[in-house]
Amino acid sequence: MVFGIVIIFVILVKYGIPLMANVALFISSSKDTQGTQEKTIAYISSPVLNPLLDATNSAQLIISGNADKNSNVELFVNDALKDNTTADKNGNFQFSYTLSKGDNNIKTRVSVDNKNSDFSDIMTISYKDSPPNLTIDSPSDGQKFSKDQNTTNVTGKTDAGDTVTVNGFIAIINDDGTYSYSLPLKNGDNKISVVSTDQAGNNDGKSITINYSQ
Repeated sequence: MVFGIVIIFVILVKYGIPLMANVALFISSSKDTQGTQEKTIAYISSPVLNPLLDATNSAQLIISGNADKNSNVELFVNDALKDNTTADKNGNFQFSYTLSKGDNNIKTRVSVDNKNSDFSDIMTISYKDSPPNLTIDSPSDGQKFSKDQNTTNVTGKTDAGDTVTVNGFIAIINDDGTYSYSLPLKNGDNKISVVSTDQAGNNDGKSITINYSQ
């Protein structure tokens, strides 16, 4: 009887304890693997937007980008949810959106099973459809020049950030929108055409005529 108990004890020591240890390690490994899988499933990649212009004079805008394939992509403009679409098998997505005047701050995110990704980088595009302000302050229309006055400094003002040309040549423009250009004069009438163009592509032009006699 005692001999039998000893034999059973030896078997448990030799095989039972290592077996139980291996079972415990297997269960622990399974839990770690399951936790890793849950973390992987819980992470959702944020979408990436394709570059946009800084400004436009068209209200209609195509917004595109890339996300996880077949994922649901949400469009936010100025922090408000505006639309959603499904990315294709390659992860490409596209929205057709009508801009509001002024700045439009655009971002997207992916939403899956009530879980949301981080937002994409914010892109800001300004919609403006009105021409820029423009003045020609000097010279005045019809002004006459003679002898050694064979150049005139064309000056005026437009909106800050615009580009100004005088007879097709780029003028110097300051931060406050004032501009200047030194224009050589030819004998007789000289037409001066000034055009201001903003970042959205809107433009306005004004013309005057002055006279130079040698």
